[in-house]
Amino acid sequence: MLDDISCKTAVLSHTKWDLEYFTAIVDKRLFVIWEGINTMFSDVQIKIKKRNKILFSRDSQCLQELIKLIKIQNHRTLVMWALDCAKLALEQFEEKYPDERRPRTCLELCEDWARGKIKMPIAKQAILDAHAVAKTIDDREYGALCHAIGHAGATVHVETHALGLPIYELSAFVLKYGKDNFQKTVSEKINYYYNRLLYWQEKTDKLGLDWADFLSNDTSTNKERILSEKRKLK
Repeated sequence: MLDDISCKTAVLSHTKWDLEYFTAIVDKRLFVIWEGINTMFSDVQIKIKKRNKILFSRDSQCLQELIKLIKIQNHRTLVMWALDCAKLALEQFEEKYPDERRPRTCLELCEDWARGKIKMPIAKQAILDAHAVAKTIDDREYGALCHAIGHAGATVHVETHALGLPIYELSAFVLKYGKDNFQKTVSEKINYYYNRLLYWQEKTDKLGLDWADFLSNDTSTNKERILSEKRKLK
């Protein structure tokens, strides 16, 4: 039998081994998680090194699940989703540029367009004006927010603009948080986009909203899906 000292030594040795083993497992899991994050944002990191203005695209690994969900929506759902999500981008923009009204006007007129209250030329000009703000302010981060808002408004025209919202808004996030610290915030924002799209998928056609005639037509195929299929053939 082991004496008390031997027992205590054995227990301590076993505890130390357990701790070292547990630490190794945790380190391995953290490494796997970190490798996954690096893979998810690998194209973004490349674009950052190249000093690209747009840091996300339809090929971004981090956006693939969101794109799959976008492709199965009707046009009305994407309009509601884009205009809804763009409100946060607008709020952030107006905190710094409270006197610049063009992005807000863009969202307001594009919603009127979706409801059939105005015709396309008025809304189209408002969209172009929102994009033009990016050049006026000469501010990469907030300019990206203007482009995000412009694409959100243009989603009323065609579904393929919907993805412009996350592409530009997430680019603004990277510019805000820096190349080493954007991953958590961007991941949370992508989850937000996804969950809001699920919400509007459920709610849009139950709200009894007025729609322009071209948005009431469910016979046309989702243009984002068509574009995806064309890209696969290249």
